[in-house]
Amino acid sequence: MKNNKKLLITVVAFIALIAVAGGLYHLLSSRYQMEILSTAPADPAGQGSSQESQPPLTAAPDFTMTDAEGKTVKLSDFFGKPIVVNFWASWCGPCRQEMPEFDKAYLEQGDEVTFLIINMTDGYQETLDNAKDFIRKQGYHFPVYYDTAQDAARVYGVTRLPATYFINEEGKLVAKAMGAISRATLQQGISMILPAK
Repeated sequence: MKNNKKLLITVVAFIALIAVAGGLYHLLSSRYQMEILSTAPADPAGQGSSQESQPPLTAAPDFTMTDAEGKTVKLSDFFGKPIVVNFWASWCGPCRQEMPEFDKAYLEQGDEVTFLIINMTDGYQETLDNAKDFIRKQGYHFPVYYDTAQDAARVYGVTRLPATYFINEEGKLVAKAMGAISRATLQQGISMILPAK
């Protein structure tokens, strides 16, 4: 009888701990602000006055990755169109949480924006097989690339997942977000890299 009571108390405490952790994660992630790498607004009139006082945008560091067929490609191959770079892994809970929003954005804006959804494929914790299997089972539409040589992770200093970078059509870093992002934050980043109409 005492063992059953101890087990029940342990189970209830564990459930309460999970609920509190989930609530804290949701609260903290909802307060997350994207880091804007330059506050210089777009100047469609071409007057340039506001941009003179702002720091210039930095060129996005180039890296190599492989596509689904194993072909090596570079980030710079995609310059000329706005780019959303997202680093993820199938074992990463926050990555899984935000992926449906990336898929919706890709389906709606994939003609205007290049989505580079880059799997952190280390060959141990994350393999090509389990990453591809995860994408297939979830039915995502966006193209997935694989950082099998850890070149992208090294160049961008990715130490935590997910991580998202917003790059304009000229290949300049505009903003980044560390951790899971909402659809609103994703759209905010995309709006910052779309060319002015």
